[in-house]
Amino acid sequence: MARQLIRAAGYDHGSVDSLARQIRDWERGKHFPRDWTTAYATAFDVTEDDLFGAKEPTRQGILGIEPGVIDLAPYPSRQGPVAPELVTYFLEQLPGHYKADMWLGPRHLILTVTTQAQLIKELAHAADAPVRRDLLGAGVAYTALLGWLYQDAGDTDQARTWRTIALDMAHRSHDPQLISYALTNKAMLAIDLEDGRTVVDYAEAASIDESKLCPKVRILALVHQAHGHSMLPARDKKLVDRLLDQAAQLVDRVDDDHPWGNACRRTLGYVHVQRATAYLRLGAYREAVALWDELLGTAPESARRDNGVFWARQAGALAAIPEPERVVQIASITASIVDGTGSVRLRQEFKAIARRAAAWADTVPGRELTEIISRFA
Repeated sequence: MARQLIRAAGYDHGSVDSLARQIRDWERGKHFPRDWTTAYATAFDVTEDDLFGAKEPTRQGILGIEPGVIDLAPYPSRQGPVAPELVTYFLEQLPGHYKADMWLGPRHLILTVTTQAQLIKELAHAADAPVRRDLLGAGVAYTALLGWLYQDAGDTDQARTWRTIALDMAHRSHDPQLISYALTNKAMLAIDLEDGRTVVDYAEAASIDESKLCPKVRILALVHQAHGHSMLPARDKKLVDRLLDQAAQLVDRVDDDHPWGNACRRTLGYVHVQRATAYLRLGAYREAVALWDELLGTAPESARRDNGVFWARQAGALAAIPEPERVVQIASITASIVDGTGSVRLRQEFKAIARRAAAWADTVPGRELTEIISRFA
């Protein structure tokens, strides 16, 4: 396809491999082939309008969905009373979505979860209290999950939109647990945007009514405060450790029935994972590697995407020490997970390995690493 496009464009710039990588991104919906529409039309012998539509589409997210909206037509709007059993129906499905996400990644789940989130919004609009508030609570869980799925898929615009919808629904639910949970989700997005001050602000806001919060929500707030402080110029490792130590003391006290926000239950060694991640950011590479070595030896195979992220972070710490042979070995294993899950977040973690390996890039292991990572350029 790359060679056909070059021929159709009428010149040979000698970068077939680079263009092939761009084609993969276009076909996955990551980018629009803005400068290549004419060449595409020529290659397929059709008009640009037939191939792409009369105009370049406006950005509607990776799957063409407007932020916060999905068309449920031809189904009519809900009329009449809303059964409270529907709340249970939606909440019982959440654990299955979380498990599928760990194995499949975001792209296979976005449409399903979006449809359910929109249905919850419609039902909440029709319902009377207290069913309405219970539906809004379920809606927080679904919209927060959508925010995460889009974040993992690399679409920060939609991630931000859905996380804002989650916070709005949380306030309408009148539930302090959900309000704090939604705030920590806003903090989570700010971490990926590398905005440490915003992370701290959201995480501290999530802790304002600490006496009303269950241990799980307090853990999320403390963990995100720690990540935020690990990103600030002060690089206060003692403060990061203190916040994570407080979170660790709460893990055994988590006993609520909420089906959302269960990473501290679902992820083996959850606080150690957060500490190792923060240490990588702080430059405490040997301490990070020691934690990753301990954690990854017992990680369940079912958490495929999460394991890929953890391996990539371990490789990043090893690259900085450096231990080139181990880095190449881990990168080779992790590469297949990058392809299989569609996780842009994992792809970015993978590319970060190269930045920490810059000092030995011209060695034999360095060239091997470059070859592995070049697949995801």
